[in-house]
Amino acid sequence: MTIIKDEKIEAYSLKNAVEHEGKAQAGAVLSSLFAEGLKKEEIKEIMPRINNMLKKINSLSLEEQQSLFSKHEKQVSHRETRAEDELPELDNVNKTGVIMRFAPSASGIMHLGHILTGMPSSLYVKQYGGKFYVRIEDTNPEKCDPEAYTSFPKDCDWVFGNVSEYIIQSDRMEKYYTFAEELIKKGVAFVCTCKNEEDEEDQKSKKNSEERKPREICKCRNNSIKENQEKWKKMLDKKGFKQGEAILRFKSPDTKLTNPALIDFPLARINETKHPRQGNKYRVWPLMNLCVTLDDLDYGMTHVIRAKEHRDNALRQEMIFKLIKKKAPLTYFLGRYKFDDLPLSKSRFQEMIKRGEYSGWNDIRLPLARNFKKRGYQPEAFGKLAIKRGLSEVDKVLKQDDYFLELNNANREIIKDKAIQTTFEEAKGKIKSNTEILMPNASIVKGNSDLNIKKLKEGDIIFFKGLGYVRFNKDEKIPFWFCHK
Repeated sequence: MTIIKDEKIEAYSLKNAVEHEGKAQAGAVLSSLFAEGLKKEEIKEIMPRINNMLKKINSLSLEEQQSLFSKHEKQVSHRETRAEDELPELDNVNKTGVIMRFAPSASGIMHLGHILTGMPSSLYVKQYGGKFYVRIEDTNPEKCDPEAYTSFPKDCDWVFGNVSEYIIQSDRMEKYYTFAEELIKKGVAFVCTCKNEEDEEDQKSKKNSEERKPREICKCRNNSIKENQEKWKKMLDKKGFKQGEAILRFKSPDTKLTNPALIDFPLARINETKHPRQGNKYRVWPLMNLCVTLDDLDYGMTHVIRAKEHRDNALRQEMIFKLIKKKAPLTYFLGRYKFDDLPLSKSRFQEMIKRGEYSGWNDIRLPLARNFKKRGYQPEAFGKLAIKRGLSEVDKVLKQDDYFLELNNANREIIKDKAIQTTFEEAKGKIKSNTEILMPNASIVKGNSDLNIKKLKEGDIIFFKGLGYVRFNKDEKIPFWFCHK
């Protein structure tokens, strides 16, 4: 007889709870315990123990469950990795490899958060072979930064190094329109003209489904297909519905779901804001769940890794896939890095620049991909930390010093053997904001007999004894940018 300890039951119960918004299910916990050697004939004996444990676990808040799981995670068996330098195995991988994607919003510049989110998908494509797409999601005209169209490809080429193709959603608008019309024709989408419009942004502000108010089921879902087709045309027509008067919704097959976010969710809306790439060519803009479903279908995504706050969106997209009788990609979720003292959003960066905490967008301290490159960080260092973390759904709360300690150690292992060794006469000076200049200037370096600045190439790493590692940036006013000790 297999002996399953209570610690194992608790660990798997906590894992299932944090994966499902705080509500663990007995069946899922039972299935997990088969990996620990549980036999079918032992189900009757262990089920009361599982149910007792679930009463305890499900009575806790999600935050308490996450905290407890971080302490019990070692009790959970993980898939064996291929090698120490690779991530855990993915399920259902065929001989041709995997097709995966990284899908940043066009609202800002590539920063550390993007690197942490996109790196696992890039690594899996390197591990298995296949294709890795970067999809710039820009169907919300109000939140598009024109710089994203040039900065993201440039930064992603450096960070990942294996992008198969860049996809820009706003260039696929006609395809989204066709898809929307197909959904209307199939009777799985309807045009709503009620005055209770909401979109994904409203749902994102809620921590979990219990906090969301049940959506009022409106009479519009009873429209005939012909009525919806006519109203859709009126949405597209500049002389038709005005902004806020109509919205395209998915017609959920079940209106009594416990999670209101899955009931008749929005697919497209009218937004007449001028788009930085498309101008005023379009007035009806598809929302995330319509775009992502079609994109993943058209590009044949096999596996998707996304932040766990998109769990509802993944469920929405699975509902669409199911009703159109197509196979959805296999989805994995990642917990977030939560830095106590490091913001990771363009809006927060803007606030801090305005307050004078950063000197501007060129401030080298900003955790942007382009700054990491300029300072001499290697993409492989971020990859090493992604492999170390794996596919954990537990949020990791830490300070930036703790993260950069790990990152610097990983980076040092990569660059130490190829760094050019030299010395310099220490020169320090003060500039505004009490920032200290740590780099030697060109005249000092020229006087150094063991370093010929004329022979240095863009991107060379130099180790200055007594200072640390720097990167040579040929066309910069200050050619040496400090990386770390």
